[in-house]
Amino acid sequence: MKLFKSKRSTNAHPARNRKLFGIGLIGFTLLILGGFVLRFSFVATVGEVDSNNLAKQRQKQYRTDTVLQAQRGAILDRTGNVIAEDSNTYTIYAILDKQNKNGDKPDYVTDKAKTAKVLSRYLAISEDKILARLNPTKKHVFQVEFGTPGTKLSLAIKKQIDAEKLPGIHFRETPSRLYPNGVFASHVIGIAQAQDKGGGLTGVMGLEKQFNTVLAGDNGYRRSETDAYGYKLPNAKTKLKTPVNGGTVYTTLDSGLQSYLETLMTDVQTKYEPKALTAVLMNAKTGKILAASQRPTFDASTGEGLGDMWRDSLVEDNYEPGSVMKIVTLASAIQSGKYHPNEYYQSGSVKLDGGTVNDWRTGGWGSIPLSKAFPLSSNVGMVKIEQEMGAGVWKSYLDKFKFGQKTGITLPGETNGRISFAQPLDQAITSFGQGIEVNVMQMMQAISAVSNDGKMLKPQIVSKVVHKNGKETVYKPEVVGQPISKETAAQVIDAMRHVVNDEDGTGVAYKMPGVDLAVKTGTGQIASPQGGYLTGDSNYIFSVAGIAPASDPKYVLYITMKQPQKMTEPAETILASIFKPMMQRALDTTANGTVSKDTNTADVPAVTNAALTTAQDTVKKAGFDVATIGTGNKVVQQLPASGTKALRDSRVLLLTNGAMTMPDLTGWSKSDVLKFVQLTGKKFKLVGDGFVVRQSIAKGTLLGDASGTIEFKQQ
Repeated sequence: MKLFKSKRSTNAHPARNRKLFGIGLIGFTLLILGGFVLRFSFVATVGEVDSNNLAKQRQKQYRTDTVLQAQRGAILDRTGNVIAEDSNTYTIYAILDKQNKNGDKPDYVTDKAKTAKVLSRYLAISEDKILARLNPTKKHVFQVEFGTPGTKLSLAIKKQIDAEKLPGIHFRETPSRLYPNGVFASHVIGIAQAQDKGGGLTGVMGLEKQFNTVLAGDNGYRRSETDAYGYKLPNAKTKLKTPVNGGTVYTTLDSGLQSYLETLMTDVQTKYEPKALTAVLMNAKTGKILAASQRPTFDASTGEGLGDMWRDSLVEDNYEPGSVMKIVTLASAIQSGKYHPNEYYQSGSVKLDGGTVNDWRTGGWGSIPLSKAFPLSSNVGMVKIEQEMGAGVWKSYLDKFKFGQKTGITLPGETNGRISFAQPLDQAITSFGQGIEVNVMQMMQAISAVSNDGKMLKPQIVSKVVHKNGKETVYKPEVVGQPISKETAAQVIDAMRHVVNDEDGTGVAYKMPGVDLAVKTGTGQIASPQGGYLTGDSNYIFSVAGIAPASDPKYVLYITMKQPQKMTEPAETILASIFKPMMQRALDTTANGTVSKDTNTADVPAVTNAALTTAQDTVKKAGFDVATIGTGNKVVQQLPASGTKALRDSRVLLLTNGAMTMPDLTGWSKSDVLKFVQLTGKKFKLVGDGFVVRQSIAKGTLLGDASGTIEFKQQ
């Protein structure tokens, strides 16, 4: 009986369970549905999902943003000639995939032989090599490029190739910086390179870096709403932000003087192979730098040589200046009243606490007056003068001349320099330029006090900046101190005259007929990593500083040369091969930049971008000879640059948009050949001096990557 009742009770539960389950399911469904309703209500009301704004997401989905690239500002010389400006370069490539079409027309290379023949006229690569690239060994290659000769092509060359209408030939555009003068104060001007995916250019050296915020423009954009196929949506508005182009930097450089200096520097670098070479030409009354260069250097238009030296030696390298420092020692002694020119001293050597100082001439010159110490460049005499001043007075003048401090020139990376002054020996040797480290611009600043009646000028490389908003900042000559008087400056200049005019003076090699010249030479020792100083005839920093005309200074020229590896001539002879022609060229130019009437010079006309025949006629009518490089019909670059002065009947080189071919160089001077090397960016071995008598690459040969030899002989 109990068993029967238990069975009936068990059978009654399923119905009730089903009912409870149904109620629970309905409740759960209503709860989920309520959650969805609340969620949808929240999304509809607030317009956000997981903190993402739906309206903005929709805008992003249908919005198309196009960057409108701003132009980077230009860098100009003092008369407005372009040194650096914005440009685009192009890389050529060829599509080989036969499935690629443009509509119904094939968009691949259909005639490889014809394509190779045509492209060989515009690229520095042979027809055979182009054809080999168009027939790769690998199968299923979609496209090919043509190596270095197919990159960094100008717009002019691109247009010429486009005009040939070759199927499958395309170009990839790259924002770039155009440096039309090639090797031209390269470390001073610097370079700008692409630093981000957007292709924007950023200055990474020199003025390009120093004034990057001025030169860099502000990109704009065009924003519109389109569908998935790129069509503009109905009633959609287009938002436009106009780009703002970068500002302009005007330098103090004179293109004519700068180009000439580069030619002279390259000649010395090629012939004597110094480890370092610097030269700066400055206006003696304003501090404006008219020309400045260094070696090693690089071609800013191609980048060749950039890997060898990134530092601007003029401001970033410290060195012991040697005897040019005696200008400052003598000036300080005269100004302090501690200079006694008629007092005699025993030259040759002098013992000091900590060591012995020797004259460069073994045994010295016997007992001589202190007035002879400067023209003879006697170290012992300078020590005598320093001791009569006293270390305290001498150090005060080093401070007045601002050694150990940056000049503040508008170039990045300038060093402070360093003065060792703890011990009597340290104090003494600073009098002749050892134990003190300077940079080139610090020496230019110090010498300016002598050339400018005692008022010391800050070296100036920028004359004006025009900002993006049109506002101008003008950099005026800046007097940064007056360490000496006008009378002292005149006495120092007179002593510098003796260096070049006295028979036993150390600067006789720099004498220039008809030029009132004041000079001081220098031979600075180089510290050895093992301690002490290096030994050997060439292990010095040789230098010369000159002021002309001495009676009314207009120019200061300072040159340094470190460790010439092929010292086949005396250091003075080597430096004079730059100093004398450079100073003469400067003196032929008046202070305001015009050439004196008695010089046989003329303005180089502007023919870049002109048709070749027109350009040739224009150059000839201006009084110059003309040489053409390349097979094109349009001029893309010229040397000397337009607006500069050059001797009549001298050679003007024109680079065309066609394939770069070898001209007949027979009879060309070395300076003309150096311009040719600079313009083409090709490597040549130059043998001998004088004029070209032989070239290893025949006239008309395509200039590829191979280097050649050019031989010179005196006529």
